[in-house]
Formats: sequence, C-alpha cells, structure tokens
Amino acid sequence: MENAPSARGNIALLIDADNASPNSIDPVLTVLAELGTVNIRRVYGNWRKQSLKGWADMTLRYGIEPYQQFDITKGKNATDMRMTIDAMDLLFGGRVTGFGILSSDSDFMPLAMRIRQQGLDCYGFGTDRTPEGFRQACSRFIDVQALVKAHDDNAASASATTAAEPSEPASGGKQAVDEQLLRLLIDAYNAAKRDERGYASLSDVGQRAGNRSSFDTRNYGFARLSDLIEAVPNFQTERREGGQIVVKRVR
Repeated sequence: MENAPSARGNIALLIDADNASPNSIDPVLTVLAELGTVNIRRVYGNWRKQSLKGWADMTLRYGIEPYQQFDITKGKNATDMRMTIDAMDLLFGGRVTGFGILSSDSDFMPLAMRIRQQGLDCYGFGTDRTPEGFRQACSRFIDVQALVKAHDDNAASASATTAAEPSEPASGGKQAVDEQLLRLLIDAYNAAKRDERGYASLSDVGQRAGNRSSFDTRNYGFARLSDLIEAVPNFQTERREGGQIVVKRVR
C-alpha cells in the first residue's frame, strides 16, 4: 500500500540525553528507516536537569518516551546502566529486529557488541569525539554533526525553492504543499538509495518520511503517496516494469 509502506523491521531507538543533542533527531530517524520503522523511542536522563529541557520538548513532538533516572552518585552516570538493562530486555524479548543508540559515550561499546552477536544491526549515532571502540562495535556509526549539517543544507535548499516558486493553491480540496512537507520529502529522498539515473524507490522515500513524523498523504488531500509526489514540482515519478514507482528530485 503506497500510503503506508510496509516496515522491514521493528526498530528501537535508545537515546542518552546527557550525551546527545536534540537537534539530531530528524536525520537520525531518517537514517534508521534503512532498518525498518522506529516503533520504540526512548530517551533517558535526569529530568531535573535544566540542560535536558531540549529533549523534554522533543518527547511530545516525536512520540519519544522519557525515562527518569536520578543521579545516584556524583560523577557516576546511572543512565547508561538503565539504558543497557532496557536494551537487553528488548533484545531478548524477541520482537525488536534492530537498534539505534544515540550517544557519544564509549560505555555502550559492550552493548553494541552484544546486540550484534545476537545477529541484529546496531546503528550508533554520536559526535566526532566518540571513542573508536564504540564506533567499531556498531554495525554502522554515523557522525550526527555531519547529519545535522546535511539536514540544515537540505532545509535551506527547500526554503529557497519555496520562496522562489511558491506552491499554487491546490484544487479539489487538496492542500498546497507547504515548506515543512517539502523539507520532509527532500530529506527522505536524499537519504534513500538511488540508481544511476537518480531515481529512488517511492516506498523507500515514504518509509523514511513516515519514520520522522505521523506523515500521512491523506492529511494533504491525496489518497496515495504517488499522487502527492506528482503534485510537487520538485519531483518527477516513473512507473517501471512490474508496477514499481520510482521518484527523482528535479529541483
């Protein structure tokens, strides 16, 4: 079904709020769409800390479940232990098919190794200061600073396009494509795998867009994702043998 691409897996994203920036959540969710749908989203920290306010604001916006962990001893981070225990519970529960760990803390190296030993992918997301041990323990490690920069560049490109060529009012009760939606679609397309002609699978683009938000084409007056994409002048679609629809960004 075009409007709701089937998930390839049930992914858990565990966030160490003390060692991760809330600005990275959009591109992180987009990358994790490679593994499946991020149905489990948890962020851990001591919510008494004013420094975690940014993450507190994100919990409702992205459907992230906050987990409280008090600082038991000064200089010791009990959050890491809580995250690890929950990850092991999820791992041996048998319903999770992949993990994302958003943290720059090397303490999660043994956890990443154990997840991979169980045959599951573990994507790590951290800064360029993340110790090499944690990087190598992950199936794939992604520098979130580079991700955020690419995301901001895409947002600037989308904003410039929208300002230069504002969307025409949609007819037939359909809403015009706004800047926020355009940014979401461009990010999803850029993260998707593309062929030599620059085309990406429409279902892959839809999967990545859906991971980031409660995206639904019907909110914009379209029954299918292909109809929405065809209404956006920034993209063109092509139907290939077997009925597969692919999409390419043209501006």
